[in-house]
Amino acid sequence: MTAERRNDRGRERNRGGSGRRQFSQQAPSQRTRTADPARLVAFEVLRAVSRDDAYANLVLPARIRHHRLDRRDAGFATELAYGALRGQGTYDSVLSRCVDRPLERLDPAVLDVLRLGAHQLLSMRVPPHAALNQTVALTRAVVGAGPGSLVNAVLRRVAEQGLDAWLDELAAEAPDEIEAAAIRHAHPAWIVRALRQSLVAHGRPVSEIDDLLEADNAAPVVNLVALPGLGSLDEALDAGATRGELVEGSALSSGGDLGRWAAVRGGTLRVQDVGSQLVARAVVAAPLSAGGNGDERWLDLCAGPGGKAALLGALASQRGATLLANEPAEHRAELVRQALRPVPPEAWSVRAGDGRTLGGEERGAFTRVIADVPCSGLGALRRRPESRWRRMPQDLAELAPLQRELLDSAIEATAPGGVVGYVTCSPHPAETTAVVEDALRRRRDIEPLDAGAILDAAALEPLGAGHPLASGRGTTAQLWPHIHGTDAMFLALFRKLPPSKES
Repeated sequence: MTAERRNDRGRERNRGGSGRRQFSQQAPSQRTRTADPARLVAFEVLRAVSRDDAYANLVLPARIRHHRLDRRDAGFATELAYGALRGQGTYDSVLSRCVDRPLERLDPAVLDVLRLGAHQLLSMRVPPHAALNQTVALTRAVVGAGPGSLVNAVLRRVAEQGLDAWLDELAAEAPDEIEAAAIRHAHPAWIVRALRQSLVAHGRPVSEIDDLLEADNAAPVVNLVALPGLGSLDEALDAGATRGELVEGSALSSGGDLGRWAAVRGGTLRVQDVGSQLVARAVVAAPLSAGGNGDERWLDLCAGPGGKAALLGALASQRGATLLANEPAEHRAELVRQALRPVPPEAWSVRAGDGRTLGGEERGAFTRVIADVPCSGLGALRRRPESRWRRMPQDLAELAPLQRELLDSAIEATAPGGVVGYVTCSPHPAETTAVVEDALRRRRDIEPLDAGAILDAAALEPLGAGHPLASGRGTTAQLWPHIHGTDAMFLALFRKLPPSKES
């Protein structure tokens, strides 16, 4: 070996592209080991999700405040964390081509760093050198110096081609179009099948599946609601939010630390998806029968964590009614109490108990009842980026008996002439139309109402124009993120029949 390839200590120089090695400009001891704060926040969110089974939307704001990120860095951290979580399955498929061992054998923290690096390289407008350097620096700061070389080598392989080329390569090896769509749109294959089935069950063409999956992957706009009679949109509008076009008292915001707003801190301005606002208002707008005993007591059977309860409580207060908010878990019942605190206390109360027993305990006591039952959450995947990788097909079967029992309890709790709303944030027929049809088949004390028409009446503009809401028997309604810009909320409305009219 020639002397010119060695330094004065006899060490070989680094080769460049021409075959001649070049010295690194920095000694290993001088390379940065300090994590960029925005990337550190994203890493902490991914670790909380994968290690602690936490929810990203709850962890992220706290970490942003802890690290005192400004608006720009908070936006970067949000896109990085949510994007890496949404695309986890696709990024893992790419990474598996670039790592010399099964991904499950990697340190989980290193795998989370690699996911963050892959998202920056493939789906963000981050220069490749910055994505590589900062991700390696993050690795050294939070995991250790040793794994930094591995992360650097793997991400260099990831960066050899763009996302489209990776997707083409991976999809070409998929066994069928569903598996290919799962790779291209970063959804588990079983969810792709479930959403295809859901479209058909609700009268939509299966050809909309790509649009639906893309809507799931779009960064959601923050939806706000000013509690009727209590809150104002002024602070949000002054900060750049725009008035919502679908629901009275709603606004759309690009996000940031909303906790800085006085109205948000006071609870009179709240974050709530417009679909959730609509179904709550539809239950309130549904007409009672002429023989009813007055619009006095309302029930939110599954109230936690309290978003709908706060809106319903404010509406009840305006109408001189009272709301009972029920939640089985005491810690979540406390969240409901906190959500309702801005509402005059005489308009609401909270019960911590099993909703399945409430109908028998307070039979016929309520004129309006909403049962927003626990469900798979397949309609809210865009707002809960980690949930698509947590849910399993068996969740649908396990939830079905609970959903039916809660609907039965809601019906028992409703007074003759009163209204029951059955709500899910899932479009899957096993959780929506199948539950409704089962109730109508078994019971003679309810009749279906036209949920689509009532939902339209509750909105500022017709939701069904060109996009029919009706599904199932033609009386239920289904919202869609790719059509209405909401979570995929399902609504069925029933009227409780007097005993003499049961058929």
